[in-house]
Amino acid sequence: MSVNGITSAGTISGYEPGKTQKYQQEKTSDFLQTMEASEEKAKDAMNGMYYAEKAFNTVGPNAPESVKKAWMEAAKEIGANGLGVKSNGMLGHISQMMVQRLTNQMQGRANPDDILGSSVSSAIAAVRKAIYDMDNPLRPKGAQSMEVQRLKMQERQFYQTFLNKLQCLF
Repeated sequence: MSVNGITSAGTISGYEPGKTQKYQQEKTSDFLQTMEASEEKAKDAMNGMYYAEKAFNTVGPNAPESVKKAWMEAAKEIGANGLGVKSNGMLGHISQMMVQRLTNQMQGRANPDDILGSSVSSAIAAVRKAIYDMDNPLRPKGAQSMEVQRLKMQERQFYQTFLNKLQCLF
């Protein structure tokens, strides 16, 4: 016998004992997984910023703080940096600034790593050169994987964003 959905055993039809507890456990589990994923993304972002700063220090050891700030903002905005170092610290491809560094070394410059120089205008000149060299390669592009093509597009986007931020400093 049942009255208004309550059986003679005292339970509500369609209700399982412990169902709320199971539901709460599932929700808690989903919440914890979401939190872990968020923490992982934050950790990846922090690593990316660590490697972006490390990359900057190799190409701009004498650059002013305003240039470093523009570099870090561009790296955060684009998710890449001018040296082709990915957020996990691995080198994704040979970047234009790495080519500039090697060229400086082959020309016998005293400090071949100092690509950005010691002023905003020297950093602007270096970035413009990198963009020009990317747009006008000395040799035709050979076969490149989709990943390398994507990384190069991202690198150029970084340079353009970095250049825009540097030009705002004047």
